[in-house]
Amino acid sequence: MTSPPVGHLLRSWRQRRRLSQLDLSNEAGVSARHLSFVETGRSQPSREMVLHLAEQLEVPLRARNELLVAAGYAPVYGRRGLATPDMQAVRRAIETVLAAYEPFPAAVVDRGWDMVAANRGVPLLTDGADPRLLEPPVNVLRLSLHPDGMAPRIRNLPQWRAHVLQRLARETRLSGDAGLAALHRELSLLPGGLDPSPPDGIAVPLRIRVGDDELSFLSTVTTFGTAVDLTAAEVSVEAFLPADERTAEAVRAQASGSVSP
Repeated sequence: MTSPPVGHLLRSWRQRRRLSQLDLSNEAGVSARHLSFVETGRSQPSREMVLHLAEQLEVPLRARNELLVAAGYAPVYGRRGLATPDMQAVRRAIETVLAAYEPFPAAVVDRGWDMVAANRGVPLLTDGADPRLLEPPVNVLRLSLHPDGMAPRIRNLPQWRAHVLQRLARETRLSGDAGLAALHRELSLLPGGLDPSPPDGIAVPLRIRVGDDELSFLSTVTTFGTAVDLTAAEVSVEAFLPADERTAEAVRAQASGSVSP
């Protein structure tokens, strides 16, 4: 299958960012005429221009490689597996972050929301899920919303489901990732309702039944903000921190083996 011309791809990214040619030309410091010529194929952009426009458009690294290839240049962003020696620093950083969050749940996910690693707090959330949903690769969004996964234990499922689907829809729109689009379509068909009303607090909590308790967590995301490797750029740490002191005490008590209050 032939790749679309680089001008077509750049125009798609500009439109995805809802920018006019004039908007982008002003932000990138290039003439609107030259940008128009690039998009229509009348002008061949240099390697530096492709990377400059991609930076202005906040194009993901993987897609920047695709732009370079479409323009006739070699990709510049490599991809190394987490197990390779060159990624030792990344592995160490991930392990440090995961351990720091314990006893609270935290997991490392890739760009498709498949779990790469997890700390010892995660089983608190996944307890009781169908073993098939826990077979690698574990997709954490599917696990959370599936009726055979965490969904029956989530007390505010319509609100949490709306939050997850809205977030996934935004990521799909910004990234143009076909895999995320397919995942969004799949999860949208699962039962559970939708409640898009704003939460009472500062963020949408995850309220989940753990034993006889209802615990409440707020999710946070940690990424490698300066990554120039695809693997490092496309992984993030999703952590669930206690939204109230009762939840914090219950999780610490369970982790220490004592009875929660």
